[in-house]
Amino acid sequence: MFIDKEEFEKWMRRILERLDILENKITKKKKTRYTVNGELLYDNQDICVMMNVSKRTLQRFRSSGRLPYRRIDQKTFYLESDVKNFIRDHLKPSKEKPEDETGNDI
Repeated sequence: MFIDKEEFEKWMRRILERLDILENKITKKKKTRYTVNGELLYDNQDICVMMNVSKRTLQRFRSSGRLPYRRIDQKTFYLESDVKNFIRDHLKPSKEKPEDETGNDI
């Protein structure tokens, strides 16, 4: 099958134009970061990824009152300072190496 050079170049220009359009859409679609009084707000997805927990676990943290949250237009947000305090107060520290009676590492 033979394709005319001009026809090929025309098709390539069309493909490149469409790729440029897609690139512009992707760069415009970057996540909007909201703030309240200069403090970052995180949404459920941010917190789930940050703490490696499920949405259900996050809901339990909210329901128990351990993690304060704000509702804005049917969406749940968490203040950065509240998240930091929650992590500091509620998440378990990593276990250190066990020691024997003499204080030496086992």
